[in-house]
Amino acid sequence: MFARRDYLRDYMMIPPGTGEASVVNCIIEIPKGRRSKFEVCKVTGLIKLDRYLYSSAVYPGDYGFIPQTLAEDGDPLDILVMVNEATFSGCLIEARVVGIFRMKDKGFNDFKILAVPHKDPLFSHIRKLDDVPVHFVREVEFFFTTYKQLEGVTIEPLGWSSNEDGTAEVRESVARFRSSLGSVQD
Repeated sequence: MFARRDYLRDYMMIPPGTGEASVVNCIIEIPKGRRSKFEVCKVTGLIKLDRYLYSSAVYPGDYGFIPQTLAEDGDPLDILVMVNEATFSGCLIEARVVGIFRMKDKGFNDFKILAVPHKDPLFSHIRKLDDVPVHFVREVEFFFTTYKQLEGVTIEPLGWSSNEDGTAEVRESVARFRSSLGSVQD
């Protein structure tokens, strides 16, 4: 018999950060190079297949969310981690924020944090957006701007911003999450 898990409790056990200002925890839902759109099921806590991307584009990095955050779109804050080798769905990565890509999806803010694995020596020199290879930044922007076109969804790119702005967005999303808990408990 399948035992129902308390998704919210499990989700809240993982802190959003590590204690270092720009280092966050993230849960990977979609490994680099995949077209499958996986999501953590809010009822079971399992990784479920949400859909396949309509386009032939693949995720340019490991993609997931930062726990204990609430983005403006009502979901946890999205994060794309630049990795040399794909990890797996459900993997926890300590990631260093290097920038933020701001965009609107269906008219709503849907920001994407760009990060690198904090303890990976291949990325030890990457601390800010200017350290990321320009072509990778362009690839990420192109992916998020076009990956929903065949679904009839228009994405409005708002541009890139610094690691400081990305870290500030994480803080705001953590505060929004904590505020939402207060309103549930009242």
